[in-house]
Amino acid sequence: MNREVTLPLIVDDRGTLQVAAADVSKLLRTVGGRWLHLVEDGEAGLDEETVATLTIELAKLADRIDVACIAHSSGGASG
Repeated sequence: MNREVTLPLIVDDRGTLQVAAADVSKLLRTVGGRWLHLVEDGEAGLDEETVATLTIELAKLADRIDVACIAHSSGGASG
C-alpha cells in the first residue's frame, strides 16, 4: 500500500481554507481508533492486521493534512 494521495487544499480567492482541516484529521484518527476498539472487543469479521494497517494509513493521511495546512497558514508551500 505505497500509493500517494494528493491532498488539494480548498481555498478561496483570499487564501482562506474552506475545509476545517482539524476536523477532517480528527475524523480520520477517530475512525481508525474506533476500528481498533472493535477489533479489541472481538468484533466478528474484522481482520486485526488489516484494521491496524488501515488505521496507520488514516493517521498518516491526517498527519499530511495537518502538515499541509500548517505550511499553508505559515505561507509555506501550497497544495
